[in-house]
Amino acid sequence: MEKQSSKAELGKTGIFVPPITFGTSALGNLYKALDDDIKVDIIRNWFKWVEAPVVIDTAGKYGAGLALEVIGDGLRKLKINPKDILISNKLGWYRTALKTPEPTFEPGVWVDLKYDAVQKINYEGIMACYEQGLELLGGEYQTEILSVHDPDEYLEQTSLIQDREQREQDVRDGYRALHDLKQQGKTRAIGIGAKNWRIIKSITDKMDLDWVMLATSFTIKEHPTELIDFINELQQRNISVINSAVFHGGFLTGSDYYNYRKLDRDSDEAKPLYEWRALFYRICDKYNIKPADACILFGLSHPGIISIALNTSRPDAIKQNVQLMYKKIPAGFWGEMRESGLIENSYNYL
Repeated sequence: MEKQSSKAELGKTGIFVPPITFGTSALGNLYKALDDDIKVDIIRNWFKWVEAPVVIDTAGKYGAGLALEVIGDGLRKLKINPKDILISNKLGWYRTALKTPEPTFEPGVWVDLKYDAVQKINYEGIMACYEQGLELLGGEYQTEILSVHDPDEYLEQTSLIQDREQREQDVRDGYRALHDLKQQGKTRAIGIGAKNWRIIKSITDKMDLDWVMLATSFTIKEHPTELIDFINELQQRNISVINSAVFHGGFLTGSDYYNYRKLDRDSDEAKPLYEWRALFYRICDKYNIKPADACILFGLSHPGIISIALNTSRPDAIKQNVQLMYKKIPAGFWGEMRESGLIENSYNYL
């Protein structure tokens, strides 16, 4: 297999990204702690299967900065030319000392961390996160793609009108910081990464951005008509979309975490999710299709989506994921998914 070389422009920035963007939460010990050698091997395989420059997605939130450290160390160990890597860093979480038995920012999700993290979304906070990100990477590697991370969660932390207004101002100030960094030539593309696409829309309606990252929003399970209309609008405005978390935090590929929260199988909330998954798996089995493959190819199916961020804890899975970008799924599978009510009939990009 040759290296993947097809690329699309990110907005109007002159940055070209491949159909696969490599997620890095596993390098921050998401759900489990990987051996250092495995982490380096993951990084090595990025460059083995995708033509440089490789594009990766990371964040200060991933392992309270651990992923950033691992990336910098691994790139240096492999002697990767800085020109051969484009690092997208989602800003808004800042490493702090760990003063409790486990990190407070997402209990039960990250393993064996030595630090905690706090959310810092305002002008000074985003600037601090930017500088800390460079420090954790180690100097020679830059972050040419930036965004504000989880502004939806930040806004939703309060129901008080006055507090909400202040938080909205904080988000605006955070984007003012990103625009300043771009104007100063310290980054080339700015965007937003969030789980709540309606918050993304409210921000892109008011601000000039190059790209957005949808997380757990546009998936084989969740693809409301209003979101499709929004992606169409972004495409018309030359705002590129990178899709991510298309497995809903691992649930669609077999885990008991849905959108990064552990499910109680017997709860009223969880039962419909497991029923949906069971029917999905039966249709996949009928057509001899891997559930992960169906999730990924659906997640790339809209023409406004130029890349999909995939995270893996297995080095050998990187080749499989890259190969998958060229795979075709029979129309009969999509037809039966529609007939079973698992895919919206109105979705016409398959």
